[in-house]
Amino acid sequence: MSDRSQAAVELQTARLSLRRPTAADVDAIFAVHRDPETCVHNPSDALTRFEEAQALYRRWDDQWQQHGYGYWVVRHHGSAQQLGFCGIKPMELHRAPVLNLFYRFATSAWGQGFAGEAATAVATWTCRHLPDLPLIARVRPANLASQRVAIRAGLSRAQHLDTEGYDGFDWIYLAHHANKATTPREHTPGLPEPNEAP
Repeated sequence: MSDRSQAAVELQTARLSLRRPTAADVDAIFAVHRDPETCVHNPSDALTRFEEAQALYRRWDDQWQQHGYGYWVVRHHGSAQQLGFCGIKPMELHRAPVLNLFYRFATSAWGQGFAGEAATAVATWTCRHLPDLPLIARVRPANLASQRVAIRAGLSRAQHLDTEGYDGFDWIYLAHHANKATTPREHTPGLPEPNEAP
């Protein structure tokens, strides 16, 4: 395991512990993703069969093995109860490599700031360990709670990057570290500039 992936196995915040998922988390993966409320803005992520949760866990685990980072399980310090999941996934946006910030929590954990706290920890880790890859969040326009989480994690609207997603049109939020130290002739590598068509 690389130094980066060793450092990524567990993250800590004031209230939360984030660690790499194990097979023991499949029940929680299924519980969160089969709840219609958690996937109302992203229905393609909804699960209806336990076998789908097992397959999703295997994809998450494969990403950890391949890249040394991925989605974390979020818990209170000292608790075995999974609150939800937060992490990053490599993908392409407008044919450029990016990292997509993901967060999905059980409805019982909503409204307490857990998603924002976890997403901030993941964004901070990403900026430190993967500074050359732009960090984005794809958010549905009607998902106000998810937009607030992206902003709390240090991302801001990048309207020029908006695009069609799996479940409809996505607003794109971009981490500030992807924009720092840029001049009018410099921009986030591979991504269109604001006045350039995606």
